[in-house]
Amino acid sequence: MNVSHINISQERLLKAKIAYTPRNLRLESVASLLDGDDVIPHAGDVLLARVTKIGRHSGLESAHGQRSALVIGDEVIVCYGNYGNRYAPDQFEAQVPKDLGTCNLVASGGIAAHMNHRHTNAQAPTSIQPIGLLADSKKRRINLKDTALPKLVSLFPHPYTIAVVGAATNVGKTTTSTTLIRGLTNAGYTVGAARITGTGSGRDIQLMTNAGAQLALDFTHVGFPSTYLATPQQIDTIIETLVTHLSVSKVNAIVIEVADGLFEGETTALLNSKVFAKTIDSIIFAAGDVADAAAGVECLQHKKLPVTA
Repeated sequence: MNVSHINISQERLLKAKIAYTPRNLRLESVASLLDGDDVIPHAGDVLLARVTKIGRHSGLESAHGQRSALVIGDEVIVCYGNYGNRYAPDQFEAQVPKDLGTCNLVASGGIAAHMNHRHTNAQAPTSIQPIGLLADSKKRRINLKDTALPKLVSLFPHPYTIAVVGAATNVGKTTTSTTLIRGLTNAGYTVGAARITGTGSGRDIQLMTNAGAQLALDFTHVGFPSTYLATPQQIDTIIETLVTHLSVSKVNAIVIEVADGLFEGETTALLNSKVFAKTIDSIIFAAGDVADAAAGVECLQHKKLPVTA
């Protein structure tokens, strides 16, 4: 097999720009780079790559949601992930490539993938050249799941939980979520928050924290760089893990945000999930116009989900 392990120094790793999605990587655990024609990437694998062409994403989002400008030649630490299938898409559809060849930075939070399609009005994505997968001292590839939160069992009922669901992208779901967090905090509640679907991004988590959330989590904490192409069982695992961790942190209210729109695959699976139904006490629906609002509320009520507003 054409697979090689190349030693890498801590100095080189420290100079690289680390994206939000692989932010919990322990640099001291990295001993080598895995390279070769026979290396097949998996979703969540962490890699070192070099920026070769600047496109749609000219900056890399850090652990705290801040953007660091990218220039050609920069070395970045990102992870492989699927991206796309969004209702009302305005960027790309991309999937984990089959080799370590040149690919794209399809999300500023640090998602490396091979672009299959892009919106007519979207600028071409930034190109990156993988240098190798990060591997530990035992030559095992490092994956996002290595630092995932463990499954917990809570002996107590979860706190009152509100879900924010939207008709599509860019209809105000994050604004609604953060406003709810701020209002509940001002009313004296200790609030936990979570994004349970979407693409890894520190911006929304930072907004939730700034609004007053005592603890804010997302699917990257469960080992998923994005939830595109995730199975219904995986979505259920994300819900259960995040809500349980928020519950044991002793919050007395939880606000969770569901990314994208009702017709996006993972959102549809989520809304049909028995785990979601038993977890949610209330739903706030965000829409861009009256027709979307009426149709969306009717859809949620048909599924016997508790729409409050």
